[in-house]
Amino acid sequence: MSATVRQVEGNEFFTWLELYAGYGEFYSEPLTDEKALLVWSWLTDSSHELEAYFAVNDEGEPVGIAHVREFARPLDGTRGLYLDDLFVAPDARGEGAATALLEALRDRARQQGLSVVRWITAKDNETARRVYDRVAEKTKWVTYDLVP
Repeated sequence: MSATVRQVEGNEFFTWLELYAGYGEFYSEPLTDEKALLVWSWLTDSSHELEAYFAVNDEGEPVGIAHVREFARPLDGTRGLYLDDLFVAPDARGEGAATALLEALRDRARQQGLSVVRWITAKDNETARRVYDRVAEKTKWVTYDLVP
């Protein structure tokens, strides 16, 4: 398979939902109707920073999804692209969809003068980490969450 990447369009809610619900299941975070509708409203609001991309297989079917947004890098004096979510359907894994998404995001960042594409992943997500280790540099930073 040679995946191509394109933005998710406003009439593709159910296709997007199927992939995003799979992402939630993968991380044992079920996607409720309320969360799905909220995220979709962000994606279809041109003034919201969140964007979604599909990796599409040779038959034109979306098999992967990525959610991204720009972020400020004050110490660096630049802006970057943050990859919030990346998911490839289980039956399409190992066929290049994740790499295609990451390379498309790299191209987008380069074209817009952004300094980095950044993301985090679960430590035990070994399959995805093999892809990430091949295309990107693992950083020295450790992630923390402070819950209000």
